[in-house]
Amino acid sequence: MSERKTILKHAGTVLVGQLAVVAFGVTDTIIAGRYDSQALAVLSVSSAIYVTVYVTLLGVIQALLPMFAELFGGKRFSAIGELLRQSLYVWAMLAIAGGMVLLSPYFLLQSTQVPLEVQADAKSYLGILAVALPAALFFRLYSSLNQSIGKPRLVTWIQIAALLCKIPLSIVLTFGTHEFQGMGIAGCALATVIVSYIMCLIALTLLWKSEIYERFDIWKPIEKPDTGKLKQMAKLGIPNGLSVLVEVTSFTLMALFIARQGTTATASHQIAANMTALLYMIPLSFSIAISARLSYWIGAANFQNMRSVLAIGFQLIAMEAVLMAALLFVFTDEIATIYAKDDAVAKMSAQLLILVGFYHVGDALQTLCFFVLRSFKVTFLPMMVYGSMLWGVGLSGGYLLAYEGIGSLSATQSPAAFWLMSVVALGLVCMGLMLLIARALKNPKYR
Repeated sequence: MSERKTILKHAGTVLVGQLAVVAFGVTDTIIAGRYDSQALAVLSVSSAIYVTVYVTLLGVIQALLPMFAELFGGKRFSAIGELLRQSLYVWAMLAIAGGMVLLSPYFLLQSTQVPLEVQADAKSYLGILAVALPAALFFRLYSSLNQSIGKPRLVTWIQIAALLCKIPLSIVLTFGTHEFQGMGIAGCALATVIVSYIMCLIALTLLWKSEIYERFDIWKPIEKPDTGKLKQMAKLGIPNGLSVLVEVTSFTLMALFIARQGTTATASHQIAANMTALLYMIPLSFSIAISARLSYWIGAANFQNMRSVLAIGFQLIAMEAVLMAALLFVFTDEIATIYAKDDAVAKMSAQLLILVGFYHVGDALQTLCFFVLRSFKVTFLPMMVYGSMLWGVGLSGGYLLAYEGIGSLSATQSPAAFWLMSVVALGLVCMGLMLLIARALKNPKYR
């Protein structure tokens, strides 16, 4: 099978699984909205905090993917099992740290001025999700292993099965039945806990029983912490997690700054943000597949194939980004109308969706660059690029353009200001990351 076909097959499988995961949040949002407005407010606040914590920790775990793939390419199969066992120490530390934040959200709730009537329910909701965090992170560890060895299909099937369990569980636990009194919005959180541990149990069973993993000698007694390996994981994982944190918070804070512009602006921004998140799943899936193949050939010391994968990767991402942006430009009004019944919201959303098209092109390219650099073991400098550009240019620039003006440009009092500056920031991020890739390729090791 050619590299292009391998990447497309891998990316397609990952995309289906990613969409199933996105559907978890959609399910809870619909159920909360059907329950009452208070439940929807609690879910909105709780999800923002949980996603920020979870995605940041996930960024640390995802940094293990190129390490697994490189060992697989080098046919060092027993070393993969050893690395997996060592990664359990990282998993345990992340689960504890994340759990502590979720169990103590008082500062976050107070600093963001969440209404008191929402805070109590949000604390309870996050407390339940804290129980799900260890299982959710372990499954992501399992996902990284599978993606690195070119077996993403197992992960996708588990994610689809989990979604099919999640939907009825959330409905029953939230609304109740004739024999069981519903728990309200906390039912959605409990359903997440149950499904997370089911996914974790299936992953453990497959690691134990499936022939796919036999050559990795996973089930040997766990060794004492290996300082060298843990340092390597931290060197890659911590900057990777912080980069993800910058990206997530730049989006979260944008929503908070836009909220002061009123309901129409907030609703329009939410539509644009939702479309952006949905489109992001495509380059994310491609980037996972491309980085897995890239690391595989690095491990095999076949740098000609590595460069071939890199070229194919940029071609695929560029075509995907331009195609999606073109579809957005053509169907802007139709998409806005599907999302919004209110004419004012639909009109403003249509304007923002044009900017989302440009945003997606930059977002797709920077996502691939980020994953490629991680395969090259370059994570610290990308973190600096993200921080300076997304916070410094995108978020701060958007705030100035919206509320204070920049130079001869007057304040616009529009969410478009934030999206416009974010497009500029992502363009600068792409330039910075591409320069880092060019520098990495000059390394004699990859020639």
